[in-house]
Amino acid sequence: MIPEVAVERLFGFRHAFDAPVTLWLTVAILTVMTASGAALFVLNRRNAEQFGEAWLRWKSWVWIAGCILIPILLGAAWTIAAVTLLSLGCYREFTRATGLFREKTISVIVVLGIFVLAFASLDHWERLFFATGPLTVGLITIATIPSDRPKGYIQRVALGVLGFSLFGFSLGYMSNLANDVNYRPILLLMIFAVSLNDVFAYCFGKALGRRKLLPATSPGKTMAGFLGALFSTSLVVAVLGHFVFAGSAVDHIGHLIFLGVLISALGQLGDLVISSIKRDVGVKDIGVVIPGHGGLLDRFDSLVLVPPAVFHYLSLVLGPLGGDQPVRIFSSMAQWTIGN
Repeated sequence: MIPEVAVERLFGFRHAFDAPVTLWLTVAILTVMTASGAALFVLNRRNAEQFGEAWLRWKSWVWIAGCILIPILLGAAWTIAAVTLLSLGCYREFTRATGLFREKTISVIVVLGIFVLAFASLDHWERLFFATGPLTVGLITIATIPSDRPKGYIQRVALGVLGFSLFGFSLGYMSNLANDVNYRPILLLMIFAVSLNDVFAYCFGKALGRRKLLPATSPGKTMAGFLGALFSTSLVVAVLGHFVFAGSAVDHIGHLIFLGVLISALGQLGDLVISSIKRDVGVKDIGVVIPGHGGLLDRFDSLVLVPPAVFHYLSLVLGPLGGDQPVRIFSSMAQWTIGN
C-alpha cells in the first residue's frame, strides 16, 4: 500500500498553498498576467498592426504559465508528467533541427531514458535516477555499432548524448526536485527567477547595452544585460528565497546570493547554448509550437542548465532532498508482491 504521505505529495492538491510563498508567487504571476493582458488588449484594439505581435505573445504566455503553474499546484505526479512532456517535446525539436530524427535507434534509447527518469522520480528511487544518466549515455554510444556505419558515428553519438543530457537528464532534475515536501515553492522560485532573468537581461541590455556579449552567437545580448540580470536576479532570489527556505541552512545571505548567481548565470548560459545550436544549424527558431515564441526550446532555453545546479547545491547545503519522504514507493511494492 502506498504511504499516505506519498499520496498527499503526489496527488494532494489540497496542500498546494501550505507554504505561504507559493500563494504569493501564484498571486503575483496571475496579477502580472492579468494587468499586462488588459493593457495589451486596449493597445491592440487601438493599433493592431503595432501591438498585434505583443498580444499574440501574451496569449501564448497565458498558456505557458498555466502549463507550468497548474501541474505544480496539483501535485508531484502531475509535475513529473509535465516535465516529462516538456523533455520529450524539447528533444523532438532538437532532433528535427539537427537531423538526429533519422537515427531511430538513438532516439528510442533517449525516449526510454526519459521515461525511466520519470519513473525513478515518481517512485522516489534516486539511485535509479542517477544511474539512468550514464547508462543511457553508454547505450547511445553502442546503439548504432551493429549497423556497421562508422562514417558519421561521432556526430550521431555526440548529438544523442547532448540531446539526452540537456533535455532528458538535466530537465529531469525538476521531477527529482518534486520528491521534496517543499518542492512547490522551490520550483516556482526557480522558474520565476529564470523568467525574470530573461526580462532583466533584455531591459538592461536595451537601456545600457553598448558592448555586445557574444555577437556571433546571440547578437542581441550585451554585457550590460548579462551583468544587470546577474545582479537583479540574485537580489530577487535572495529576497524570495528567505521565505522559501525560512529556518533552514539555506536561509543565509551568502547561500541565497550564491543560489541567485547560479540561477542567473546558468540561465543565461543555457540561452547561449541553444543559440549556439541554432546558429550552427542555421535556423532562427527551433520550432513553431508556441505562437509568437517559436518552439519549446526557444522559450525554455534558459532552463536547460539550471535544475541540476539548484538540486545539487540545495543537497550540499540541506542534505538529501526529500530525505523525510518514502522511497521506492512503487518498486518496493512490486518487489514485495513477487517475493510473496
